[in-house]
Amino acid sequence: MRSPVITGWYHSPFGKFDQLDPELMMAEAALGALAHADIAPEQIDSVHVGHFNAGFLYQDFPSALLANHIPQLRFTPSVRVENACSTGSAAIHSALQAVLSGQSKHALVVGFEKMNTLPTAEVGKILLKCCYAKEEASIEGGFAGVFGNIAQSYFDRYGDQSDALAMIAAKNHANGVLNPYAHMRRDFGYDFCRHPSDKNPFVAGPLKRTDCSLITDGSAALVISREDLVGGRGQAVRFRSAVQVNDYMPLSKRDPTYFEAAARAWQQALHTAGLSLDDLSLVETHDCFTVAELMEYEAMGLAERGQGARVIAEGISRKDGRLPVNPSGGLKSKGHPIGATGVSMHVMAAMQLSGQAGDMQLPKADRAGVFNMGGAAVTNYVSILEAVQ
Repeated sequence: MRSPVITGWYHSPFGKFDQLDPELMMAEAALGALAHADIAPEQIDSVHVGHFNAGFLYQDFPSALLANHIPQLRFTPSVRVENACSTGSAAIHSALQAVLSGQSKHALVVGFEKMNTLPTAEVGKILLKCCYAKEEASIEGGFAGVFGNIAQSYFDRYGDQSDALAMIAAKNHANGVLNPYAHMRRDFGYDFCRHPSDKNPFVAGPLKRTDCSLITDGSAALVISREDLVGGRGQAVRFRSAVQVNDYMPLSKRDPTYFEAAARAWQQALHTAGLSLDDLSLVETHDCFTVAELMEYEAMGLAERGQGARVIAEGISRKDGRLPVNPSGGLKSKGHPIGATGVSMHVMAAMQLSGQAGDMQLPKADRAGVFNMGGAAVTNYVSILEAVQ
């Protein structure tokens, strides 16, 4: 069977929306993607909902909620998928399997999260459920504390990387200014990101506030279809490959300075696609913290271990560089609504490949890589996408 294709998508504005109804978030995203794909709800054979929750909302069982607002989906099979911060990509993989198996001609993916229902400290406790609780639940600072420890381990081995982290933060915030869906559309500049201040204090270890992604509400959706049903759609985007690689959950069982499973995922995805990094026009990567993007440069093969800083210092990952990374602004600027993040990253890549990225549009966008991870590189998803000619 030929590779599945993305035929339509939707992306809500990301931000803090106190009065936003999660059910309406889901329905708006689903209806937007269906309209963009020009597909009626009755044509959808399966629904795949990505939602982390874990206590953000009292209402669980989100896979059953869409029919309240789209009655045509009342009798359509619907599942909820959860895989920590890679929940959105897990939902996409569920839909891909439904299409590849022949069970679905058209599958609908909806990712959403309403995180701003609790105080920040409570949000931090919920996110710590994505770590290995037996060993890591007492880490101070929530998941920022986990990555603060990772950053400190990296600094101890390879030297202070504060300049590189500030350059990554400044790059992504500058890119996010042009993203109409981003939570934070402000260009802070390198100096603000580099130096601690009252407005940019240290949060955990060597990580400052500008090194951490935002607590965000938002939704995104995709329609994934059989390629032979696409016809002449100019916006269709093909999966050249879609790979998942898992690793140990406890950091004590791994080298915290290297995302080994992420590197394996990139290698497998590129091999399956029959491509190299040189064939990609852009990458959307999981910069939940700036140190994550730094280490992901090494995992994807842009630099040797311990040399990720040169990627940003030499401008390789900038919008005008050899391989633009996070032209959308990434999670750092766009925000990180857990269940929606992986879907959002695929939407941003699809926009680029179809020439529909507006002010974010790169001059050349033929193929894209997407990397989305759950926990501290425990679940690792890489997609290689290309425009359907």
